[in-house]
Order: sequence, then structure tokens, then C-alpha cells
Amino acid sequence: MRILIAPDKFAGTMTAAEAASAIADGWRRARGADTAAELPLADGGPGFIDVLEAAIPTAARRTVDACDPLGRPVKADYLREGGTAYVESAATCGLHLLTAAERDPRRTTTYGLGQVIGAAIETGARRVVVGLGGSATNDAGTGMLTALGYTCRDLAGSALPYGGAALAACTSIDGLPRTRGVEFVAATDVDSPLLGPHGATYMFGPQKGAGKSDLPLLEAALANFAEIAERDLGPVGASGWPGAGAAGGLGLAFFLLGGRRASGAKLTCEAVGLDAAVAASDLVITGEGSFDAQSLRGKLAAEVASAAAAHGKPCLVLAGKSDLDEHPDLAGVHSVTELLGSVEKAMKAPAEGLRALAESVARTWPGSEES
Repeated sequence: MRILIAPDKFAGTMTAAEAASAIADGWRRARGADTAAELPLADGGPGFIDVLEAAIPTAARRTVDACDPLGRPVKADYLREGGTAYVESAATCGLHLLTAAERDPRRTTTYGLGQVIGAAIETGARRVVVGLGGSATNDAGTGMLTALGYTCRDLAGSALPYGGAALAACTSIDGLPRTRGVEFVAATDVDSPLLGPHGATYMFGPQKGAGKSDLPLLEAALANFAEIAERDLGPVGASGWPGAGAAGGLGLAFFLLGGRRASGAKLTCEAVGLDAAVAASDLVITGEGSFDAQSLRGKLAAEVASAAAAHGKPCLVLAGKSDLDEHPDLAGVHSVTELLGSVEKAMKAPAEGLRALAESVARTWPGSEES
């Protein structure tokens, strides 16, 4: 059989390339005669520019001095191909840049992302594609907007401090953005609106360090900022658009800059030629760290499953853990946690756990000696 292995990263444990390698190794342990092609993917979060760099031979990687979510110095890369710059928000705003004790969306900022975008613009980029995902922030992109020339002010006319909590005091926004008329594309990994149960705060805030009492405060702060931003910058209603809640509201900031949203999963899948790879395979395997309800809202696994279904090819999900047992486009969902019996065991040696899961699934897949 020809197996296509096209996973996303397993957040916090493995890159997409490492996950693909582990799955391929495990599958070969059980079915050495099968051909396993590895195609690591991304949906806008960490690994976004790595995948694009491999898919676009003419792209050049550039490094910028910027700051992390707490304002500390960090080196951040972006890709440049012709007049287009590909930027990864997680390089400056990523949750992986903070320890568990440092995670606090009330004060983390997207300012560093604005520094990278500004550098790309100043070197001649006319189109900026930003992968959104894996962020530690909930500031609706106000840090980024500040770095690009806007100022959010309180009732006394003072500039707001950084962080999501400060947006509760926003009463006006002014300034001239240093964007030189570039086209912005927000490549998001989710289609969430800014507010509500599926929005930036309530859906993603807890994983960024927001406590139960922080959630209503952050939600109210975002709602206040959205009202002021739509009044002062427009367009009205942008906070309700799909993707406005991506990366702690960064999606909204790009809408305010006149940008548009694109599916990060679709963008990367098109860049690497997923459709042709699926057509040439007999079985497709995808995966991610946690396969759950969020996975169905624009993330990578759902995109791969849809491509497989379009070609009539069976598709499996191998995840670290899963809250979903099935999906209409999937032939099966399997998790390392289920195989090993606990999250703790799955996290202890994630790569070996994923190899063992792939081997177990391969031994029971139709056509194997044990099926």
C-alpha cells in the first residue's frame, strides 16, 4: 500500500516533521512492504514557515530582532519570496516562548509581531501573509497595531499599557499605520469570531493561562475594544467575522488593517501539493496533539480529511489525545492516550508513544497479517 502521512505538529512535544517520522517508523514496524510518504503540514501555527520554506524553493529566510509576549528580546524569522513575506505569529507571540508560570493573557502582547511585519514592509514586501495560531496573547492584536503606528488611548488620552486586560480602558484609537498600502492575509487555524463561547477568550483563554475569574474580564475588555475600533477604524461588524478571534483576536486586527482571512490549512496544503499526494496514495494518515471540537473549526486534520474524502481515500487520525471518536470523513480516530492508558504516560515519551500507536493501527488495518 501507498501511505501518505500528513500530520500537523503535536503542540509542545513534536514538530510536524518529527510526528510524521514517528508515524512512518511505527507503520513500517508492522508493514514493511508498504511505502510511506511523509508530508509535514501546518495550519498557521508553529511550523508555518518551515512547511512553506520546504514547499517554495525560491523563498529566502530572514531574521529580525523583536520581542516575545512579555517584551523580552527574541530572534524571529520570516520568509520572503518576491514581493510576498510569510510571517509566523508564534515566532514572537507563541505560547511556547513562555513557561507555565509566565502565561497570563491579561498582560502578554503582540508587539513583537508588529516589529517583524514592519521590518518586512520596510524591505519592500507588498503582500504579507501571517500565520495565526499557537499564541500566548489575548490583546486583539493591539500590540501589533501599536508597533505599526496606531495608539490606543484611555479617557485621559494616555496610551494604554500592553495586554488584554488594558483594553477595558480603551476610549479612542488614533495614529497613522506604517503599512505602505500592503495587502494583508491572515492565515488562521480557526474560524472563531472575536467574542462569545467560541471566541478568543472563552475558547482559547484557559490554555493561555487565563483563570476562571479572568475570562469575563478579558471578554469585556475585548468587547470594549471592538466597539471603539469599529467606530474609529472600521469596518463595523468585523468582530463577528469568522477568524476575528484567531490568535487572541489578531484576526480582528488584520481586518482593521483592511486585510482578509484565508484558511492557514488550505494555504499550506495548496503550497505543498497535498491534493496530488492524496490522489497518489491508498491511505492517508493525519494527526495532531489534541483532536477535539476545535479541530473541526478550520484546523489541519479536518482539511486533510476533507481532501482524502474528495478522492475517495480512507483517512485516519493519530492523535496524542482525542475527545472525538469519529468524523464523517474519517475511517478511524486513534490516540496515544487511549493506547497507553493515561495522558501522563503519553507525554513521557511522545515520539515513541506515537510510533507504538502507528504500529498498533497498522497491524489491524485491512490487508495486514493480523487484520
